[in-house]
Amino acid sequence: MKLFVTGASGFIAKHIVLQALNAGHSVTGSLRSLGRIDEIRAALAPQLATFRDLENLSFVALDLTRDAGWQDALRGHDALLHTASPFPIGRTGNADDLIVPARDGTRRALAAAADAGVTRVVLTSSCAAIWTQVGSDRVATEADWTDPAQPGVDAYTLSKTLAERSAWEIASERGLALTTINPSMVMGPPLDRHFGSSVGVVKRLLSGKDPMIVDTAMGSVDVRDVARMHILAAETPGTAGERFIANSGTLSMAGWGKILKAAYPDRKIPTRIAPHWVMRVLALFDPQVRAAIPLLGLTRRASNAKARDRFGITFISPEGALLACAAALVGMSEV
Repeated sequence: MKLFVTGASGFIAKHIVLQALNAGHSVTGSLRSLGRIDEIRAALAPQLATFRDLENLSFVALDLTRDAGWQDALRGHDALLHTASPFPIGRTGNADDLIVPARDGTRRALAAAADAGVTRVVLTSSCAAIWTQVGSDRVATEADWTDPAQPGVDAYTLSKTLAERSAWEIASERGLALTTINPSMVMGPPLDRHFGSSVGVVKRLLSGKDPMIVDTAMGSVDVRDVARMHILAAETPGTAGERFIANSGTLSMAGWGKILKAAYPDRKIPTRIAPHWVMRVLALFDPQVRAAIPLLGLTRRASNAKARDRFGITFISPEGALLACAAALVGMSEV
């Protein structure tokens, strides 16, 4: 297959490109700047089955905020894998800076695919579009949807929810065979030093910056499983019209601390849970802590039964994904 992957420099996208090349597919990756090509090739090369697989990888410069070039770039591909979307933790400023590019960029990419005759689309969504209003006493499923009209929904969650809603609308209007992959918090090994906010959380724990840990429990998944689901979805027409949760299980942040402390006993890794009032005080000075305040006391759980049944995936455990992430960071001297 000839696959088109947007945002090819992203944490998840690099793994998708790697697995696609190793599976024998050819890939075109979109980038805002072609100046990152060498970075991506250098990250992929050591992991490829053969160095010649890089010959099946090409790049094109595209901007999700502009129409120019999208239709021409997509023409001749078998499937669009739309991964590009920002995920900053602790970001301040105008919420529309997140929401508008995610929503409008999704519409732009999918409409261009339809215009170019590319009808197969796999979208990287998020469990944020699923579980925000699901209580700690229930396991979320693909039937759940975050209600963006509810008070307190943060900008990132709005961006992912509205982008996925827009994707389903475009798919219906333009006859696209759309599948969405909805990951929980994505762990696992980054391929280089350019990684996203989820890996940044592990880096922060390993650095010993904080004396205590957040009182929350979050579903997580290994990036390698997320990438595999994207490839399988693109290869499996029967998954069109469906959402698939990518989640291997739920661990408390205190559990993360204990696992990491056992693996790296010489590091000052926090294991004690911070009282909620302490977190609220720290949030006044630290935007990353501020982003965690809505999660205090919450447990996010999501079912992976559908993905296991339809894709035949045996998910890497949350512990395995966390330790693989930590090992990669330590190996790159990032902490």
